[in-house]
Amino acid sequence: MNIKTLLRLLAALLTFTLIAAACGDGGSEEGGSDEASCAAGETDGDLNLYNWAEYLDPDLKEKFTEETGVSINEDNYDSNEAMQPIISAGNSGYDLIVPSDYMVSILIEAGDIAPIQKDAVPNLVNLLPEFASGLPYDPSADYSVPYQWGTTGLGVDLAVTGPDVPETWGLVFDADLAAEYGLEGVITLLNDPRETMGAALKYLGYSLNSTSDAELDEAKALVSAATDRVAAYDSDQYDELLAQGQSVVAHGYSGNFLVQFFEAEDPDQYTYFVPEEGGTRWVDNMSVVGDAPHPCTAHAFINFLLDAENGAALTNWNYYASPNEASGPFIDQEVKDDPIVYPTDLSKLEFIEDTGDFEIKYSDAFIEAKG
Repeated sequence: MNIKTLLRLLAALLTFTLIAAACGDGGSEEGGSDEASCAAGETDGDLNLYNWAEYLDPDLKEKFTEETGVSINEDNYDSNEAMQPIISAGNSGYDLIVPSDYMVSILIEAGDIAPIQKDAVPNLVNLLPEFASGLPYDPSADYSVPYQWGTTGLGVDLAVTGPDVPETWGLVFDADLAAEYGLEGVITLLNDPRETMGAALKYLGYSLNSTSDAELDEAKALVSAATDRVAAYDSDQYDELLAQGQSVVAHGYSGNFLVQFFEAEDPDQYTYFVPEEGGTRWVDNMSVVGDAPHPCTAHAFINFLLDAENGAALTNWNYYASPNEASGPFIDQEVKDDPIVYPTDLSKLEFIEDTGDFEIKYSDAFIEAKG
């Protein structure tokens, strides 16, 4: 080999090395969360949070800013299906999201969320064992940290229906029963394909995770027939519509109803229940977006919410059950004793699970049913 050939090879090798280093360098300020190594309490900019509406105590947001010096910019979504395409498209600008159980597994499979840097979240030790060890949607608990959990059911205005209203999905899906209680045009259903199609499936005696075309068609027919009785498909204001007298039966989440009931002039005017046919038990989680601009701040906020007193403050504010064992002594006794917040019988409840390619069938069926 002559000297010119050797020099050319060395130059090529140097160029390749520089290119490889550049491609592998995640040290830019806006690097993705899988490229940053975060220390406990470290922040790297304001937190861009994408969350469900009315789910985070404003006082906790202020406290986090006071402790860290960074602000929280929060946007809201009304369903997992509304959030997912924004995150999956990339470059959303969000650092932290709050997906429900089944959506976590979908986002993991798509590579849209980053592994949790557990050394940056020392308060993970505060979680109840059943949540700390991983749940079916994230068995190793590597991509999600439980935020809160609750149930989905029906809120009812007893001043209209009377106190002996049957606890059944038939109030929505049985035309004769709905007519008996004067529910024409005063029902709201969640604008959420898995929740609303799932409610119809439970009424029919099926799993809300059914992957049967025939069963889903039956559920679609039920929802379609109920549409004439439905005032709105809404996931944001259903609790307020009930409290304001604009609806009589509302499909929604346990804690949101309780907040409205406790603020009402007569809380006993309302009730919430999971219908006798069964319903949804869900866990919402904190996950770091795969290309988060500020992954360290996201981890710092997760650790902040897992603090014992902060976790209790969250539950005392929104009336959703806490996965945080250390928060127990700080949660108001009336909240801990409320069976709506902490139901004792979970036997008829199901987690919504990722149904793979069948997910699109749920979305299509829901769109067609609404008309």
